[in-house]
Amino acid sequence: MRIVVVGASGNVGTALLRRLRRERGVELAGVARRLPGPDAGEPYDQVEWHSCDIGAPGATGQLAEVFAGADAVVHLAWQIQPSHDQRVLRRTNVEGSRSVINAVVRAGVPALVYASSVGAYAPGPKDHPISERWPATGVPGSSYSEHKAEVEALLDGVEQDHPTLRVVRMRPGLIFQRAAGAEITRYFLGPLAPVRLLRFGRIPLVPTNRRLRMQAVHADDVADAYARAVLGDARGAFNVAADPVLTPELVARHFHGWTVPVAAPVLRAAAALTWRARLQPVDAGWVELGLNAPLMSSERAEAELGWQPKISALTALKELFAGMADGDHTASPPMSGARDLPGRPAALLHARPPGQGNPY
Repeated sequence: MRIVVVGASGNVGTALLRRLRRERGVELAGVARRLPGPDAGEPYDQVEWHSCDIGAPGATGQLAEVFAGADAVVHLAWQIQPSHDQRVLRRTNVEGSRSVINAVVRAGVPALVYASSVGAYAPGPKDHPISERWPATGVPGSSYSEHKAEVEALLDGVEQDHPTLRVVRMRPGLIFQRAAGAEITRYFLGPLAPVRLLRFGRIPLVPTNRRLRMQAVHADDVADAYARAVLGDARGAFNVAADPVLTPELVARHFHGWTVPVAAPVLRAAAALTWRARLQPVDAGWVELGLNAPLMSSERAEAELGWQPKISALTALKELFAGMADGDHTASPPMSGARDLPGRPAALLHARPPGQGNPY
């Protein structure tokens, strides 16, 4: 079975390569803009690598050549930064996804598994979980969410026009693993965050709000769900999240911090001001998403995929925090610990990190 993973060098891609390597008779091809080096080691070795900027003109044709003869394509590629340049993000996330989808159709690949997200959902409840039938129309004000919802709409059209194509949409919560520590710090916290305090298992202050209730899952558990979807015959959407629900109170209790009640408008304003000042890399849309993304039920994944998380959300969070404190990384460029990448102090001092016009 030949499986092509687009975005194979990132957080979930790395975990999925680890998982699929265990399967007999599976041939893996990876697509990424920046490829792991020849000495990158596991899990990047024994993979047929192809470099492609999925948002570039001509990407559909290039991808169709790579997809030829594949039994399934897994589309994981997504760009988070530079958050101050929405044109760049849309080019990769929406137009790039369109190129991947069109290439799957052109190459006649029988199955497409797409990395959607809890972020694709419309605002929803925080006191009970929703099923996959909840509208996937996004959270207004969050470009991440709006782009995820837009790609879901593209898939709706493709399924209608090509009913024989097996389309699976995975909708996980936050995805954590230790090896993503440096990457997540760089793209979501920036160089000024005191992540080394996490080495002592402490977060001094934790902002609380009744709407800040989120779900998470370990990257290896997400990878197992993807593998089950790819190797089986499932169709449709699947929520993927582990217990317990992560609340500020739970985080404060386990990381010896004080809770500080903060109203939603204050959270939004603080995020917006610090983002505009380039003190941290995420805009207020991420606060909007955190406040409004619904809680999900994973019952369908458990029943139809036979999926069960092996690692609790809290354990996954602790593992991530340890990785952030130690700067854990892999040999893959997106997950690198290199100090000249965006979000490092040197990048702020020089104001123009490689490949971008601003620190974020």
